[in-house]
Amino acid sequence: MSFYDDLETRSPDQRAADQLALLRTQVARVAEAPGSRGFDGVDLQDLSDLRHLPVLRKSDLGAWQKADRPFGGIAVSNVSHIFQSPGPIYEPGGTGGDWWRLGRFLRAAGIGEGDVVQNCFAYHFTPAGHMFESGARAVRATLFPAGTGQTELQVRAAADIGATAYAGTPDFLKVILDKAAEMGERLAFTKAAVGGGALFPSLRQEYADRGIACLQCYATADLGNIAYESAAMEGMIVDEGVIVEIVRPGTGDPVAEGEVGEVVVTALNPDYPLIRFATGDLSAILPGTSPCGRTNMRIKGWMGRADQTTKIKGMFVRPEQVAAFVAKHAEVARARVVATREGEMDAMVVHIETPADDPGAYEASLLDSLKLRGRIELVAPGSLPNDGKVIEDLRSYE
Repeated sequence: MSFYDDLETRSPDQRAADQLALLRTQVARVAEAPGSRGFDGVDLQDLSDLRHLPVLRKSDLGAWQKADRPFGGIAVSNVSHIFQSPGPIYEPGGTGGDWWRLGRFLRAAGIGEGDVVQNCFAYHFTPAGHMFESGARAVRATLFPAGTGQTELQVRAAADIGATAYAGTPDFLKVILDKAAEMGERLAFTKAAVGGGALFPSLRQEYADRGIACLQCYATADLGNIAYESAAMEGMIVDEGVIVEIVRPGTGDPVAEGEVGEVVVTALNPDYPLIRFATGDLSAILPGTSPCGRTNMRIKGWMGRADQTTKIKGMFVRPEQVAAFVAKHAEVARARVVATREGEMDAMVVHIETPADDPGAYEASLLDSLKLRGRIELVAPGSLPNDGKVIEDLRSYE
């Protein structure tokens, strides 16, 4: 078995010590930057102390960037590219080494020297194409910068150059393979490294039936690689260049192992220090380590969106408001707001995990937090679904 580097097999204690040293350096750099936004005087004794730092949300980053283009006053360095994501949000890119850390994922997917990678991620505006190109360089693979679309040309190129590996969104590979069959071409793809969308089990199996081993990663334009699959295909292994926390939506409070929550990531990239960046995605920590031998923490992969803001009776209800209500009551473990319809009117039911037996005791507090009245149902501790949802919309829009 070939690993990308020795970092992947570190002991948990060694990894924690190494990451704490890097984190302290990152925090110090952020604190020295103009408008350090609450990082002055931070003393980190342990990685768990991250919970005391503020969470940075995409909306915050967007507001900072509007006030201070292009990167919101964050102390970036070694910038060779500027990219734009919807919002607009601007992200820096660098050419030093494997800047986005996709090489680790490509190595886990079995891609390396001797492979020809057909890179079907976009190269304009967003960094995805560049991210995978830098990863291919890191594992000494040859890369064809195919970009998106132009299916017949994709087939022609793959056949002519003998492409052995595909990089792109999960479903576009099927489009290429189907077009190749239509054109009477037999392609040499045996490996696929995908991202940017859901890899459904049925699609993965279809690729396997065609002799292609398909693995996926979890990466973003802001953070680079966050987690990735190995051949073991038991969850996603957290990348060595980030620290991942799973927190209760609407808060910065880490949840217990196995509980679904929002993915919050601290990037240890010295060129672009994002600390406790909230992705808006839901996942959960898996126990133990991967059978492939990599020792870092694993997550289940994408399990939905944490931004569950919902308009009820003309008013927005946000996860932060539900979290504020729970924080007011020590005996309340969790709460879940459910939006329904009664006749032609919006209705709100709030399920509260508590040993208490008087719903009326929570009416005033709930109104103060949510600014809406709703029916309160008390449920036994531990009885709400473990799906990360604090707001659920059951209304039909069809």
